[in-house]
Amino acid sequence: MLRQYERHLMLERDLSPHTVRAYVGDAVTLLGHVARNIPGNADVERIDLANLRSWLAAQRTAGASRTTLARRAAASRAFTAWAHRAGHLASDPGPKLAAPRPHRTLPPVLREDQAKDVMRAVSSGASQGDPVALRDQAVVELLYATGIRVAELCGLDLGDVDYSLRVIRVLGKGGRERSTPFGVPAERALRRWVDEGRNALVAPDSPSALFLGVRGGRLNQRAVRTLVHEVVAVVPDAPDIGPHGLRHSAATHLLEGGADLRTVQELLGHATLATTQLYTHVTVERLKAIHDRTHPRS
Repeated sequence: MLRQYERHLMLERDLSPHTVRAYVGDAVTLLGHVARNIPGNADVERIDLANLRSWLAAQRTAGASRTTLARRAAASRAFTAWAHRAGHLASDPGPKLAAPRPHRTLPPVLREDQAKDVMRAVSSGASQGDPVALRDQAVVELLYATGIRVAELCGLDLGDVDYSLRVIRVLGKGGRERSTPFGVPAERALRRWVDEGRNALVAPDSPSALFLGVRGGRLNQRAVRTLVHEVVAVVPDAPDIGPHGLRHSAATHLLEGGADLRTVQELLGHATLATTQLYTHVTVERLKAIHDRTHPRS
């Protein structure tokens, strides 16, 4: 049954491997909780609203955060809904399950001057023509210019870049495809990496990936995270952020520059506007900080 559920998540819902593992793992722990509380096998037909509530309560007692509880509640609702449709459950208790709302913490972002310092820092190595440095500059420039996710960046192929229109074709969450524009600095960094640096890392079995690792394979996400943390650490007083922090910074700077929420939603590939609205709070908090620091009667 769990294998059937895993196939459903992979093939029908087209979720990422990481999300599939998390959802299946939550289903396993839920069934284990039911088995411990009700003598007998961990049959899915034993799941009811009381079991779901006690499962979340046990995790809360163990110290799970509100965000974790909200995610696991969503995972349990997905499992019981599928089990009901598949005939394993007579009724679906999931819709009746209430879960705490996760805390919406404001993500750390770079100021615009700090973002410029980051770009200057990553360009210093590229000025020597080192292939890895050229690649790193193109990676950081593209992350900030487009606000794409690190997985989306690592999944880019050479054919996904349209230099004439200055857009990239991005395959986002749920297999949703979108086109995202980038500016002149990112174009220059990309062209230089592709024309001057990429061939130095190409191996006989290299894929058509836009960004390659030092061994010629597709650049992995861990290497990108390490790169961003290291280059941001060079900038004084900059928050410790990774690729997602550059995504937050790009969205915040777009809004501060006058972009509307719908446009930012489309650029970032958010499924709902509610996710994008988080960045309005970031902008307001920064405006308040500036007011408190500069207004004579703040």
